[in-house]
Amino acid sequence: MADDKDVLRDVWFGRIPTCFLLNQDEVTEREAEPYYLLLPRVSYLTLVTDKVKKHFHKVIRTDDAEEMWFEYEGTPLKWHYPIGVLFDLHASNTVLPWSITVHFKNFPERDLLHCPSHSVIEAHFMSSIKEADALKHKSQVVNDMQKKDHKQLWMGLQNDKFDQFWAMNRKLMEYPTEDGGFRFIPFRIYQHSLHTFIATFLLCFVPVSAVCSYCSDTRSLSSPTLSDRPFIQKQFRPVSPEGHVHTLGDLLKEVYPVALPNEGGPKRFQVVIHGIEPLLETPLQWLSEHLSHPDSFLHICVIPVPSD
Repeated sequence: MADDKDVLRDVWFGRIPTCFLLNQDEVTEREAEPYYLLLPRVSYLTLVTDKVKKHFHKVIRTDDAEEMWFEYEGTPLKWHYPIGVLFDLHASNTVLPWSITVHFKNFPERDLLHCPSHSVIEAHFMSSIKEADALKHKSQVVNDMQKKDHKQLWMGLQNDKFDQFWAMNRKLMEYPTEDGGFRFIPFRIYQHSLHTFIATFLLCFVPVSAVCSYCSDTRSLSSPTLSDRPFIQKQFRPVSPEGHVHTLGDLLKEVYPVALPNEGGPKRFQVVIHGIEPLLETPLQWLSEHLSHPDSFLHICVIPVPSD
């Protein structure tokens, strides 16, 4: 990969000032003081919040406490999404610090996966790395690694050790020069709201009468049905068969054209990676090498342009 260590460091050390507040219905002993943390964008909520749990356990009856979970403005936060993705998707236009509500009761079974230990996070993290390497290298690189190499990747993330992680992760970012890039780019595109996405797509491409009929039909659909596909993911090569270097704009045009502005029309969406809007002309291979999360996926958030 191109050696641009400053970019890699900036991505790794990205932080989000966050204020954790205990759900008021769960305070039992005395008033709970908020707890402040600088959350690493590239990590996972349940991996970096042990201190939050310890802090709030002081003011609740631990006998009544169930698994800790987090919510922002009524939306349960999926721990298996990187923290930066959660922020960009749900709170990118909020005033800092990011205010997260902490719960120890009424776990939302239909919205969140359970996370009883760090080993669950490790298993999810390594599964993502293996899936990404299957796309990039037919799993050849990750299969050639030893168990201690896998552990080094995990420990680097868990302990926030940039050099430890990248000493091993560099292997996952290599490719033969003649190939011009990976086999496929591991990416996931997240919509701010599936309802917003569907409505915008229909208004752009479907007659108004059909939109009205669709909206009437979907009122009876349950939310789990609408959230079965929380992100878009498909095979996409960094270079075309003709040798054309694919860009971020090429990817969106192929798999999510709604995110792109209509010619001459107003900009409707922001395309955000690690809190920034890369130029649509940026080569996808470069983005994958430098702006992927530690799980080797390029996480792309498409959110509505904030209204004035």
